[in-house]
Amino acid sequence: MSDERGGRAANIFDVARLAGVSHQTVSRVLNDLPNVRPATRERVEQAIAQLRYSPSPAARALVTRRTRTIGLVTPVTADYGPTSIAMHFNLAARAARYSVDAVRSPDGDAASVRGVIESLLRQRVDAIVLIVNDVGVLEVVRGIELTVPVVAAAASQRRHPRLVSIDQYRGARAAVRHLAELGHTRILHLAGPAQNPDALERIRGWRDELAARRLVAIDPPHGDWSAASGFALGGTLPVEP
Repeated sequence: MSDERGGRAANIFDVARLAGVSHQTVSRVLNDLPNVRPATRERVEQAIAQLRYSPSPAARALVTRRTRTIGLVTPVTADYGPTSIAMHFNLAARAARYSVDAVRSPDGDAASVRGVIESLLRQRVDAIVLIVNDVGVLEVVRGIELTVPVVAAAASQRRHPRLVSIDQYRGARAAVRHLAELGHTRILHLAGPAQNPDALERIRGWRDELAARRLVAIDPPHGDWSAASGFALGGTLPVEP
């Protein structure tokens, strides 16, 4: 097949010819559009693989007005939570045939986050996802108005259609409830960073469950999520021998 093309890269017409379909059908398969029979889709995908065809992102964007690229804004951290979210986001995007343009932004720097978002918009991404580690950045997400969808991964007691989160509040209450039902009455808490949305929701859940059971809440010390920080803070807690 490479000889027939004279050494040039395959194009959409080569794929169509090999699969025995029109180039419009190849385009529908490439763009995940409906009304393509499974057998036809399979033939086209086999032809794409055989010819090692890679569609031009610029050409695709001209036709569909979409780049099939999602901007991902992540905090500058190696913590398990944000890195795990970013990893699985990339896997899900790849499975849906989207590219990811990932950019890191300093925690708590709302101006930096706005700048990163503007940069991604100039690259014509189809949507923007933010992994939020600071309540200041969360407020930016709530107040921003863009021409593309924006979603943030962050915990918050205020519901918002742009937020996707693990329910840290209910998780913290469940943990306290479990310990209280075992008979414990002094339940202390080692908290995460003071500006971290997840940490704040855990504190709120811990306090509310203690209050509901009329147990005393001692102000928690704040760490940085690391094991070393937890170990150091654990030594400062007023634990009875």
